[in-house]
Amino acid sequence: MSRFLRALKRTAVAAAVGALVVSVSTAGFADDKKVRLKVQSWFPTKVPHVGSQIKDIAASVRAVTGGSVSMQLFEPGALIPPAECFDSVSNGAVDACWGISGYYYGKNPALAVFSALPFGPRWPELLAYFFEGGGKQQYDEIYARNNIKGLICGGTVAEASGWFRNEIKSVEDFKGIKMRIFGLGGKVIEKLGGSAQLLAAGDIFPALELGTIDATEFAMPAVDLKLGFYQVAKHYYFPGWHQPATLYEVIFNMDKWKSMSKTQQAQIEATCGNNIGRAIAFGEANQFEAMKTLKAKGVTIHQWSPEILAAFKTAWEEVVVEESAKSPEFKQAYDTYTAFRKEYRLWADNGYIKE
Repeated sequence: MSRFLRALKRTAVAAAVGALVVSVSTAGFADDKKVRLKVQSWFPTKVPHVGSQIKDIAASVRAVTGGSVSMQLFEPGALIPPAECFDSVSNGAVDACWGISGYYYGKNPALAVFSALPFGPRWPELLAYFFEGGGKQQYDEIYARNNIKGLICGGTVAEASGWFRNEIKSVEDFKGIKMRIFGLGGKVIEKLGGSAQLLAAGDIFPALELGTIDATEFAMPAVDLKLGFYQVAKHYYFPGWHQPATLYEVIFNMDKWKSMSKTQQAQIEATCGNNIGRAIAFGEANQFEAMKTLKAKGVTIHQWSPEILAAFKTAWEEVVVEESAKSPEFKQAYDTYTAFRKEYRLWADNGYIKE
């Protein structure tokens, strides 16, 4: 057989295989019944990164499923108050919610471990712990008991430690301070004499402007810039000890999840995995320009002193002891997390160049 004929034969075989793949893929789309998911977001979708990720996810899900799955997004409070997401998804009143597992600390304290912890790891180690170090197993078990399917679908990089109307010069300055802060970091602030509260994104600026709160953290510079906190607070603190990296999720009603085909489920899971990588890249690439802009607007960027960071760390260790005593499931999750981190150190200390 001539070289030309052999090449022609290979081309014909490749074309036939390609046609078969396309045919099977199209048949898969045709066989899947159409699914419409009403998705309540914790965050305004116009807020970059924090809220916009779910728009990217929804667009990708529609594309990869050939339109067999669509997500109809609702702004905070449009369907339900976001704080009701856990119960509403569990009982099927809402199909799904975009948010953070740590928001459901009141339902199960262990869920805080699967989102972000004070003095926790950066992204590589966090993902390693969650997907390979035992975190996902307990996460899945907790949600399954509540008729919920949770999928880690994105995240944010290290957050800023917060905006303060007045400069913080010592640990004593936290006494009496009123601060909006996420998760278990709030318990640390309370240990130092402050009061912590969790406000929705849209409520933070007016509270800070009116003096209802003295300080706030919300996200990272590129997001905080858009929310305009610099207009009423000029002291911006780093590092984000309370949220070095944060996992974001979509939680689905389990019955709704099971009603989808295995193909549709796999397509959604693949979309979520892809979005995690995109979210990390976007987050890391968009902070320095925002910080330059904030400095140009008169914001003073501070680094916490070693003494204040040490006070945060000591208070956090006390919180861990208290939370572990109150909740066996928190203790189980935290012990798994710390055991993995202890083993990981051998790799972390030897595998990378120290900057």
